[in-house]
Amino acid sequence: MISDSRTEEAHPFLAEVSRLLHLMVNSVYSDRDIFLRELISNASDACDKLRYDAIAHPELLGGEDRLRITIVPDRAAGTLTIADNGIGMDRQELIENLGTIARSGTRAFLERLQQANGSSGLIGQFGVGFYSAFMVAGEIEVTSRRAGSGDAWAWRSDGLSGFTISPADPQSAGVLPARGTAVKLSLKEDARAFLEPGEIERIVRAYSDHILFPVELEVPGQAARQINTASALWQRSRNEVTPQEYTQAYRSLTSHIDEPALTIHYKAEGRQSYAVLLFIPGQRPYDLFDPDRKGRVKLYVRRVFITDDAGLLPAYLRFVRGAIDSEDVPLNISREMLQKNPLVGQIRNAVTGRVLAELEGFASRDPGGYQSFFQTFGTVLKEGLYEDAARREQLLKLARFRTTQGSSWRSLAEYVASLRPNQTEIYFLAGESLDRLAASPQLEAARARGVEVLLLTDPIDHFWTVLGMKFEGRPFRSLSQGEVDLTSISLTDDSKAADTPAKDADVKGLIDGLRAALGDAVTDVRASKRLTESVVCLVAPRGGADLGLDRLLQRQQPGANPKPVLEVNPGHPLITAIGRRIAETGKEEAAELARLLLDEARILEGETPADPADFVARMNRMMLRALGAR
Repeated sequence: MISDSRTEEAHPFLAEVSRLLHLMVNSVYSDRDIFLRELISNASDACDKLRYDAIAHPELLGGEDRLRITIVPDRAAGTLTIADNGIGMDRQELIENLGTIARSGTRAFLERLQQANGSSGLIGQFGVGFYSAFMVAGEIEVTSRRAGSGDAWAWRSDGLSGFTISPADPQSAGVLPARGTAVKLSLKEDARAFLEPGEIERIVRAYSDHILFPVELEVPGQAARQINTASALWQRSRNEVTPQEYTQAYRSLTSHIDEPALTIHYKAEGRQSYAVLLFIPGQRPYDLFDPDRKGRVKLYVRRVFITDDAGLLPAYLRFVRGAIDSEDVPLNISREMLQKNPLVGQIRNAVTGRVLAELEGFASRDPGGYQSFFQTFGTVLKEGLYEDAARREQLLKLARFRTTQGSSWRSLAEYVASLRPNQTEIYFLAGESLDRLAASPQLEAARARGVEVLLLTDPIDHFWTVLGMKFEGRPFRSLSQGEVDLTSISLTDDSKAADTPAKDADVKGLIDGLRAALGDAVTDVRASKRLTESVVCLVAPRGGADLGLDRLLQRQQPGANPKPVLEVNPGHPLITAIGRRIAETGKEEAAELARLLLDEARILEGETPADPADFVARMNRMMLRALGAR
């Protein structure tokens, strides 16, 4: 195909688009209203792009600077047209924008879509809103002329095998001659209700009332009339805005259908003037941990949209959505210069502090609601502990943790308030699951003394805990790293453990024998002060990476193989018996028993023995000897 072809061309859909359209055409979603919201949102984006580009190139407006969106229902023809006089698209852009889904996460979207069972919030979260129109339309025709171009093009599809591209007459499609895009839907029989003016107005008021451009309803034979307020909600005073209006704005800005968990709305005045309207969603976006995910806070300058990728909040607040409208940032600033602009930097710093302060207030007045928020977004918020040194103290106050004291979330303030006498450190254990951590032998000494332990299961926990932070003067201390001695903390009354450590002479021979037998398979072997019931456990050397961090790094960089420390419980009857056997039989028996103890410790850590076949053979030999069948 040549790019300037003047005849109709047929193009197949990519496989992902075909799968998506099959789901759309078969009405996966129970709430079909959202197709209109998505098409209006796309039209608004097109107007935003033209208004921004026209700052440097006013000729693109062609003398027509009143940007608007027009909805035209035609009951006689059974069509609904959504038109805008925004930036428009040329032939290649129509093919790329409407024929492919060129973004990461498509496969995840399709998998989630098939499991959605009517959850229309997924469309907006995955940025494939245009295709939702196939829920109500048997055929779609998109006619577009790019601003500054003399050519118009038509894209047509029935949502099945593919689409066609051909030259078009923009006037006959309802597009203004200067530029713009018209999306014409041939509605299915069961979707004719969307041609009723009252139904269109209801949807626009619910989802698109705060689109910053006029949305006009043009019924044939009647004068066009505006059906949205087209006002910047963030420029109004907070006490003038109703909860319903906030919800509408939230849904318009985020394409979510849930309620916001927290709304932040204020105006800053002084050295800089800017208005802020931010929302913390009630649901987690699908791509929260996508490394390519960008921010979702829109930057406006005097009501002119600039970009939603200005980095107005740090990455650990990437779940926040909304808009910031500045009176002072230069209107003609390039997107490339935004990151270096000192005015934008000042806004970023001030708004970040305000968001964290609002979260503190949220936690204070609604602990239950805050815990729900933290369960949804806490993993991301804790990234700030590693990345934002200036705000670590504030972020530690906002953090919530699962601990050995029941199943509820706990703050560090609550932890410190329940410290045991003589306890001077905040103890934690990091791993991959709560159940495995709760069953870890490394907790035994702490449990016997009633010492609360933080159970950390997020990957980021392995990183911020190594930074030497303190909370209210108490350092954080891992129970799986270095030597841990809790004997200065008294045992609880109901503890079955006893502070009767074995004498050095009692275990020296055993430790020496195990150390010699294991060689360089471990960093060291030593008597444990953290075990009260289990026979053995593995810990990381003091000053080395925690065991959980070691495992995490090994998955990313195979080949690294740090050696753990093997700790044995000198008071356990099995260790006592092994000590006697080693003393009696010498090195050969010591090697056999030492390897078994090391593999047992690995299994307790959720790992496999270093050599599973050798482990099984060794176990079989031991059982044969125990049964007298050598």
